[in-house]
This record gives sequence, C-alpha cells and structure tokens, in this order.
Amino acid sequence: MCDHKPPCPPANDANRGEARSLAHHPTQGWSLLCNGVLLFEDTGELLPDGQTIAPRRPVTSAAE
Repeated sequence: MCDHKPPCPPANDANRGEARSLAHHPTQGWSLLCNGVLLFEDTGELLPDGQTIAPRRPVTSAAE
C-alpha cells in the first residue's frame, strides 16, 4: 500500500502509528494512515483487518 521511501511501518508493526497520514479529519477525531490504519484522537486504532486497538490514555491521579 505504501510507496514512500523508506516505506511506512506496516499495520501489524508495533510502530504502525508512525506511518504518514493520508487523510486527517480533526473535527471528526480520526486520521487514515498510509498503512490502512485508522488512528483516532483518543489513541485508539482500527487496523485494516478489522482488529481494534484500545486507546492508550494517560493514567490520571485522583484529586486530593
């Protein structure tokens, strides 16, 4: 799918989020990456094979 030099990481690589963005829709909260991954604003991901990756939100401490 990717014709960049060097090629973007494939969708099954751990660093798949480093692929270049083909479409960016900040008002809708998502980007389509060159490797076919849909990357969501909350850091969740939808891979081309339909697998979902849960958001990796930062852990916040309780207010004191």
